[in-house]
Amino acid sequence: MDAIIRVAGMSAAAGRYRREGRTIGFVPTMGSLHEGHLRLISIARKRADTVVVSVFVNPTQFGPGEDYESYPRDPGRDATLAAGAGADVLFLPDAGEMFPPGHRTWVEVPGITNVLEGKSRPGHFRGVATVVAKLFNIVRPDVAVFGQKDAQQVAVVRALAVGLNTGVEVVVAPTVREPDGLAFSSRNAYLSAGERAQAPALCRSLEAARRRISSGERNGRKIIDLMRQIISEQPSAAIDYISVADPETLEDVRTLRPGSGVLVSLAVKIGKTRLIDNDIIMVE
Repeated sequence: MDAIIRVAGMSAAAGRYRREGRTIGFVPTMGSLHEGHLRLISIARKRADTVVVSVFVNPTQFGPGEDYESYPRDPGRDATLAAGAGADVLFLPDAGEMFPPGHRTWVEVPGITNVLEGKSRPGHFRGVATVVAKLFNIVRPDVAVFGQKDAQQVAVVRALAVGLNTGVEVVVAPTVREPDGLAFSSRNAYLSAGERAQAPALCRSLEAARRRISSGERNGRKIIDLMRQIISEQPSAAIDYISVADPETLEDVRTLRPGSGVLVSLAVKIGKTRLIDNDIIMVE
């Protein structure tokens, strides 16, 4: 596996792959790779001739007081895991090169970025959209693979890919979970043992929502109340939001309609660690 740290070097390599007639699969990450990331890499491996994995902790998607400085970083371990999962190139750009002094070009996707994570983390999705657009321009992938756990991010990236005529196929992989249901996340490492034991409540609340919907519940507020009750039983939990929404527009769904799907999502702090999870549930 090759490691590339300069933007010009990655652009040159991407141009070479294209001249050779190779398709490019891309998995953008912030490093601290886990089983969820490795699943994305394996999917890209099946869909492209050359797989590029980026590791870049993007400072522009972190707000004041968030964990940019303390976000886990281990590029050596990431390289070993990425290579083992089938990556051909590890792209590790420098923040100063990606966002040099005086940078003032931004990509925004209005509407869907103003709710849920966007409401709780103002400016977050401007940073996400901008760095994804830059990475797409540098890597020039045919296919980019993202995880369903970041459902709102997926919606933003899909809108960006179409709206900017990137030609990139956005593939979404199911959320990968630990045996007790907790979604894999780099931030899980922040949890103490006691907090880790409480964290699967997020998944349990989603499972309860699925069962309640399958049993015929069509009132979005009652589903939220059910999930809130389950989360509130955890002594270290503080709910940021729980939402039942349209999967594409992210608008609240008050009454569930048969034949449609709803995005049920939540963000919860367990101790000081903010966790997110979601599920798309079909209404029969």
